[in-house]
Amino acid sequence: MTTETIPPYPPIEPSHFDLIVIGTGLPSSIISAAASTAAKSVLHLDSNSFYGSHFSSLPLHDVTSFLTTSSSDHDDVTDDVIFRQIYSDVEIKCYDESVNECSRKFSLDVSGPRVLFCADECVNLLLRSGGNQYVEFKNIDASFVAGESGELVSVPDSKSAVFKDRTLKFSEKNQLNSFFKMVQGHLSGEMRIEDEDLESSFVTFLDKMKLPPKIKSIILYAIAMVDYDQDAGDSCKNILKTKDGIDRLALYHSSVGRFPTALGALLYPLYGQGELPQAFCRRAAVKGCLYVLRMPVISVLLNEDGGTYKGVKLVSGQEITSDKLVMDPSITITSSPVNPPSEDVSKVFKVGGVSGKVARGICITKSSLKPNISSCLVIYPPRSLYPDQATSVRVLQLGSNIAVCPSGMFVVYFSALCDDALEGKKSLHAAIDSLFSVHTLDTADSSSTDLADSAEAKDRAEVKPTLLWSALYIQDLIEGSMGPVVTTPTPDGNFNYNDLIGSTSKLFQKLYPDDEFFPETINTDPSDKLDDDSDLLES
Repeated sequence: MTTETIPPYPPIEPSHFDLIVIGTGLPSSIISAAASTAAKSVLHLDSNSFYGSHFSSLPLHDVTSFLTTSSSDHDDVTDDVIFRQIYSDVEIKCYDESVNECSRKFSLDVSGPRVLFCADECVNLLLRSGGNQYVEFKNIDASFVAGESGELVSVPDSKSAVFKDRTLKFSEKNQLNSFFKMVQGHLSGEMRIEDEDLESSFVTFLDKMKLPPKIKSIILYAIAMVDYDQDAGDSCKNILKTKDGIDRLALYHSSVGRFPTALGALLYPLYGQGELPQAFCRRAAVKGCLYVLRMPVISVLLNEDGGTYKGVKLVSGQEITSDKLVMDPSITITSSPVNPPSEDVSKVFKVGGVSGKVARGICITKSSLKPNISSCLVIYPPRSLYPDQATSVRVLQLGSNIAVCPSGMFVVYFSALCDDALEGKKSLHAAIDSLFSVHTLDTADSSSTDLADSAEAKDRAEVKPTLLWSALYIQDLIEGSMGPVVTTPTPDGNFNYNDLIGSTSKLFQKLYPDDEFFPETINTDPSDKLDDDSDLLES
């Protein structure tokens, strides 16, 4: 059941629950669904009028206000529940007003770019929980990685794709296939990579296999999805070990061909990533969870002992108690005006600190990055855009066939891990400049001579898609925390949800150590699983 409240606020019944969850982000929604599946009574609240929080998909005109204002529409000086802004350095530009005329036809992810691998933990969780009944997917058509001279090289994801690839030399195709065969042999047990190699850095192992730079780049940054420059030695912030690299290759290759109607390894949900938290919310509602939108929590309540959580006070004035509480990562708690001064709320509410930053970008264009390709992934490895580029830049283009934009337009997402806004924005701007041209009217008043001189440059510029609108911003990375009250994590800097699903599972197990995280009661017959899996994809 879901209630969208409009003041005056109706009372919520009952007045006590096993669990209260504030915010409908993906981790919070998964926890709600898991707790409801475990027969817990759950009240799920959100001050917004939409589901998803920092994992939502929004119309164009809503993106600006979401990134630049607090997550809560309610502002009261008596509140002890404060919403901190996790976005900064927001830079929004409109180059063509026509995009604003069809704002409602856009469904833009605030946590993009992000995909699902066909065989990853998020897909498995959707199947196990039954959430797959509420979301459909489309396959990503192609993947590319930027070469040494800036050209986009196709990423071959199977043996047949390797042989069909026209950008690889015959010797490179043999080397890549031999490497894939060795990895598959290790995974199947037919052969074994030495333990010493498994514990070494993956880039060292690739060098040992005498793989050329182009092949190394494809494996490291476009298949294993590594962020930091692996050739930087000790200065690299996160060196990938061979055993972890092998696992990432295994995920990629097990994803290729898992679904009969999917050509590649990557999936994207119809209507945007915001469909994922909604799918888990719907599953939770089926299991009895009560949802109330537009309902801010203004205070938290402690027991008389002053050291344990009791409940929450809503903007309506009603007090609701619960045994446990889960909060959105953008929520912070100050000293409570409804609790005695002796009560130290900091002992109860442990707020996660900022562990890093990720630069994100959303662009709208008039044409595809590649002719006849609607959706595609582009990877710019470290140092491919400029010499001191420290991390990979990931680019994901989506078209109207995925129902995220009007026909004839494309949405392109960017992301790059960074230490600060200056570094992050530099990476995104370099990628945007490499891919797009910006339409201006400067030549309208030029002389015929100027136009003739610029004709060749104009022709070159028109090869690139024209940029219509862009939003660049920096997002804080906040990890989940487990005190007497649970705080869920923000969207991370990864390309898929595997780490996020893992951390959410751990938070649930700490909340309910005696309950299983979505017991295996669905799709237990292996002979039925392929049919159930295929239902994830829109034909």
